[in-house]
Amino acid sequence: MLIEIQNVTKCYGRMRAVDDITLSVRTGEVFAFLGPNGAGKTTTIKMITGLLIPDAGAIVVCGHRMAGDDGRLAKSRMAYVPEEPFLYEKLSAREFLRFVGQMYSMPFNQAEQRAHYLMDRLQITAFADQLAEGYSHGMKQRVALAAALLHEPQVLVVDEPMIGLDPRSVRTVKELFRELVEAGRTVFMSTHTLDVAESIADRIAIINQGRIVACGTLDELRSKAVHEHRLEDIFLELTDPDAARPSGAPENREDA
Repeated sequence: MLIEIQNVTKCYGRMRAVDDITLSVRTGEVFAFLGPNGAGKTTTIKMITGLLIPDAGAIVVCGHRMAGDDGRLAKSRMAYVPEEPFLYEKLSAREFLRFVGQMYSMPFNQAEQRAHYLMDRLQITAFADQLAEGYSHGMKQRVALAAALLHEPQVLVVDEPMIGLDPRSVRTVKELFRELVEAGRTVFMSTHTLDVAESIADRIAIINQGRIVACGTLDELRSKAVHEHRLEDIFLELTDPDAARPSGAPENREDA
């Protein structure tokens, strides 16, 4: 397993944003993490990437517990692309990728070859020497993805990777994700774009009110729904706000 989440809880004051969740994400799979707004997705992602510390439980990435020196080793083997990609506005895409290569201590020629390949695949070359301050959201997203993939991480964590991308770029990103998992790497993807999850995810987890309400392949999720067979309908059924709340579960307003 490349990601192991073991009985993890995170609270903000009296609010329990993530409530004793356990997940295992395998080597070589696209794992989709779904949930309505406020379900706990972003809090979970921030704990996986080491940006937040769980109040209880443990997170292990690439065999390293996400804490202390082990956490640094885990971070060196992963990459994270948040929903709002961050670039240095006074750097061009080419300069930013060189900077990222230096951060990961990549040999210069290797970093340059890898950057050239990714800029070509993600159609960045045409604006590679323009300053990022003039980029659209979709352009920033492509550069952030290229930067994340530059050092060939074992685990890629992405939050809403398709937002702002045109259809051609969406197809390219899907292809890159499948190529990653075929090479034995793992993609952990949070998304509201259920069609994307349905088309490329090997397994899917649905979080609601801080708890995992379903996890498995699409066929396994279908078995949990009463009548529906499309992921959108399964998702809506399993996260129905009018359904009974889990016993003892507090109200959850965490902004995911």
